[in-house]
Amino acid sequence: MTATLRLAQRPEADELLSRSPLALLIGMLLDQQVPMEWAFSGPYTIARRMGTDDLDAREIAAQDPEAFAALLSEKPAVHRYPGAMAKRIQQLCQYLVEHYDGDPTRIWRDADSGRELLRRLGELPGFGKQKAQIFLALLGKQLGVRPEGWREAAGPYGEEGSYRSVADITGPETLDKVRAYKQEAKRAAKKA
Repeated sequence: MTATLRLAQRPEADELLSRSPLALLIGMLLDQQVPMEWAFSGPYTIARRMGTDDLDAREIAAQDPEAFAALLSEKPAVHRYPGAMAKRIQQLCQYLVEHYDGDPTRIWRDADSGRELLRRLGELPGFGKQKAQIFLALLGKQLGVRPEGWREAAGPYGEEGSYRSVADITGPETLDKVRAYKQEAKRAAKKA
């Protein structure tokens, strides 16, 4: 990965996300019920607490579940629900080891179409359709992973010039635009 991501809005955490596909997948997994910056800072916090500068799917999958949950629960906790998220992260890593030899890039490197990539992302533990579409849009918009039909497979998140999700965040200004979009969407949903 060669892009410079700014999802955590913390240089050291964003540096890890920019070079580590597993960190990026884990950040996406954590991105629910907490502020985006907190979620995408999580992989950096996990790596530091594990005493490493990167994350390895095999190593995380092999961790004792209770010890890994305790690691995520240390103050400040990696997530609002550290125990549940520790379990999900380990399930994700176990899946990656079993299906992709521990290499997350094989999910997208070997996909021959946007539809295929969306299917693969949707099969990941903790990734529903929306999360898979957002991650697909992030891959396409910021990391240059663009199999044929990727925008269509990503749905509205793949639209050029939209500010709907983390796929569109490149710094503080675009973060504000995404937040404004989400607030407007919530207001519209309440009216409906």
